[in-house]
Amino acid sequence: MTANGLTSSDLQDRVKLDIIRYANCWEDADILCEALRPAPGVRILSVASGGDNSLALAAEGADVVAADVSPAQLACVELKCAAIRRLEHPAVLAFLGVSESSGRLATYERLERDLSEEARAFWRDRRGELAGGFIHAGRFESYFAFFRKRVMPLIHTRRAVTELLRQKDEAARHDFYERRWNNLPWKLVFRIFFSRFVMGRLGRDPEFFRYVEGAVSDRILSRVRYALTVLPTHSNPFLDYILTGNFSRSLPRYLEPGRFEAVREGLARLTLFHGSVEDAARAHEDGGIDGFNLSDIFEYLDGPACTAIFDGLLTVAKPGARLAYWNMLAPRRCPEGLSDRVTPLTDLASELFERDKAFFYSSFVLEEVR
Repeated sequence: MTANGLTSSDLQDRVKLDIIRYANCWEDADILCEALRPAPGVRILSVASGGDNSLALAAEGADVVAADVSPAQLACVELKCAAIRRLEHPAVLAFLGVSESSGRLATYERLERDLSEEARAFWRDRRGELAGGFIHAGRFESYFAFFRKRVMPLIHTRRAVTELLRQKDEAARHDFYERRWNNLPWKLVFRIFFSRFVMGRLGRDPEFFRYVEGAVSDRILSRVRYALTVLPTHSNPFLDYILTGNFSRSLPRYLEPGRFEAVREGLARLTLFHGSVEDAARAHEDGGIDGFNLSDIFEYLDGPACTAIFDGLLTVAKPGARLAYWNMLAPRRCPEGLSDRVTPLTDLASELFERDKAFFYSSFVLEEVR
């Protein structure tokens, strides 16, 4: 989930970009990797955001260009890369904030030499975020922290949260949701906290709702119910973080122990780019691009802006290249005037979306260049 990574200059002019909006990526890297088929010899243009999914793609052997218009987001990615490069897996988890540590500032001093001047300048005045584990420093993460600490106690006890996250089969998850979880306070408070008004002031920038029509909370609530009943709750890192404040039960793909060495090896194939998706595509057009991880950028833009971006991407895309992106609240597809240049992979996208652990989105779109 990002509006920082790969957007037109129109959005750049409307949104504040010098803060960390997303210290983590809030899209499911597992379905993304299945959709884009990263492998040696494949080049992927990826929204940078928190860096998690770009690292996951590079770990599969692909050459990845991770672009972002926000220096704050790129500073997060640089620091994650430095930690993975220099530290062993337990120390990475401790430094990022997954596990306990009292020595993060000392660790940062070891890593700082790996950072660009821009990233060093960004972190210079953010010692508090570093000491607390910077994967908790994003505006979106703070939004969930407020929900967990101030809102959830009005709805459910910690015991109920623990029971929700306990491993159960699907029938038991449905029973627990209907019998214990889906009470009146849950319905009422959810609709308030995940309304357009509250989300725009505490979580996402109000500009991100410019092209959204209709009620926001009702659509999100429907997907949350799916995540709490159909999908396993004990192994969902997004749900884990929202309800516990950390990845205490399951880790994002790029931090899984069994993938650590592949992620570290993939750092050599990861290129960071400060700029919009249009600029990144033009700068790397030689040789073409095989895949595009576009997060949910299109729903923040109007029709002409979406068309301009699609046109630019399709110009540098190789035949057979895939474009993967999410819709959260505003439906977006390849614009009608360009649709004859792509084939919607509707069945595959639907099958992947059924397993999507990042349950905030209303759809996952996958299109293949003809």
